[in-house]
Amino acid sequence: MESELERLEKQAVLEIETAESLDELKAARAKYVGRKGSITAILRQVGSLPDQDRKEMGRLGNRVKATVEREVKSRESYLARHEEEVDAEPALDVTLPGYPVPLGRMHPLTRIINEIVEIFTGMGFEVGTGPEVETDHYNFVSLNTPKDHPARDMQATFFVSEELVLRTQTSPVQVRTMERRKPPVRIIAPGKVYRPDLDASHSPMFFQAEGFMVDEGVSFADLKGTIDTFARAFFGEEADTRFRPSFFPFTEPSAEVDVRCVICKGSGCRTCSQKGWLEIAGCGMIHPAVFDAVGYDYEQYTGFAFGVGLDRLTMLRYRVDDIRLLYENDLRFLEQF
Repeated sequence: MESELERLEKQAVLEIETAESLDELKAARAKYVGRKGSITAILRQVGSLPDQDRKEMGRLGNRVKATVEREVKSRESYLARHEEEVDAEPALDVTLPGYPVPLGRMHPLTRIINEIVEIFTGMGFEVGTGPEVETDHYNFVSLNTPKDHPARDMQATFFVSEELVLRTQTSPVQVRTMERRKPPVRIIAPGKVYRPDLDASHSPMFFQAEGFMVDEGVSFADLKGTIDTFARAFFGEEADTRFRPSFFPFTEPSAEVDVRCVICKGSGCRTCSQKGWLEIAGCGMIHPAVFDAVGYDYEQYTGFAFGVGLDRLTMLRYRVDDIRLLYENDLRFLEQF
């Protein structure tokens, strides 16, 4: 009887430890220490033993039963926790394919900015930056813009305070750079600018690229050569440009730059308003008053400057007819690029 109890103890402990569910554990307990269990059956026979054996076998039987009950309780606690975790988290099927991760797209404006920076850095220009909230001095005064100029009107400028504005152009980068550095200087400065305008061709926030070069002997021919080189690099080798006289307070002489329409090749279409030409930039030779503002000797140095509307170039490149599409963040539009 003693050896049988010890054998049943080992067998019961093994089955309990390997039970994979509460149901299996319940069945193992009933098999050994239940009302009809094998260990229970042996314990019922203890009473028929002689007095000298009954006490010893009773002690052994109670120890075996207690061991089995303890193992059952321990395994029950473990299986209960495990089943709760399984219920809380759905089973992972490692054979299922992974979830598709959509790839991002570079914004068309970012593409154009990167391309233009690459073109001008290839011509020896450096990239310049400046604050978007500018002082009246840098946005107007230092650029030879008088107090009564229409650009200072509330209809044309976002005023933060009497002395602070959201910059209306990237030209203040020109002044800030020239204050810090002596010629020769060649800078391309792309960035956001702000004007109170909103329709299919205007946005209250848009992008410009200011470019300028200052050195001894810089002429209008250098300006024209730079613009022509840019136009051929951006629009293609067949690109044709023309310069029309214009006026800007910070350049003299000043000009508007047109490129032959890339859609109709000059024959006239809706994009170019039947003119055959598209305006892409304003430019000119830097005004002596601007050199005075930064401490340059205009008798020794000359320079040119130009401003390119990056939104307009983006619309031309990708045939976009409404500038608002560039800023609405509509994925149906952006995923096309």
